[in-house]
Amino acid sequence: MKIGPKYKIARRLGAFVFEKTQTPKFALVETRTGKKGKFPRTRSEFGRQLIERQRTRFTYGITAGQLDNYAKKALETKIGTPAQALFRLLERRLDNTLYRMGVASTRRLARQMVSHGHIVVNGKKVNVPSFVVSSGDKISVRTKSQKSLLFENLEEKLKDHTLPSWVSLDPKTYEGKVLTLPEMQQENLPYDLSSVIESAGR
Repeated sequence: MKIGPKYKIARRLGAFVFEKTQTPKFALVETRTGKKGKFPRTRSEFGRQLIERQRTRFTYGITAGQLDNYAKKALETKIGTPAQALFRLLERRLDNTLYRMGVASTRRLARQMVSHGHIVVNGKKVNVPSFVVSSGDKISVRTKSQKSLLFENLEEKLKDHTLPSWVSLDPKTYEGKVLTLPEMQQENLPYDLSSVIESAGR
């Protein structure tokens, strides 16, 4: 997905949309310029939904079409709310799961790992970043790929990484597991998935 100038987008949507802009340096520049990625409260409902769609898309690195497909699937679910279902679909993308585990420092890097055939799910190589993992799935780095520079010093890199409760990872064996479904807590999210669902139902 072609993104464009990340710093310009982050100034408009918020620093959280890219790992690259989640730095003290970027925050300092924003403080000095007085631009913090916030919007006027008078923005229309359509405008608000558009912003939340963009925030969600850029956070996960997906296209508008992909987001629409996820939203449609979420609207068809009978478990929980559509917003919760959408969150679970986005979080359980294989590239995002690797990022949450700490195997990759960014979602973009995680996509490259998957696309280049370094990742195995339940013993089978998967090269589709959008592959949705399920509870109980085992995710590992291919044996032949473990010596790659991509995975060098993995155990050391994970010392400061906090794993979410729905995944586990053993850096010594390069193997992780999806323990359960991720739970959405909207108050902790920098984007509003309910608005995304509303825009999909228009």
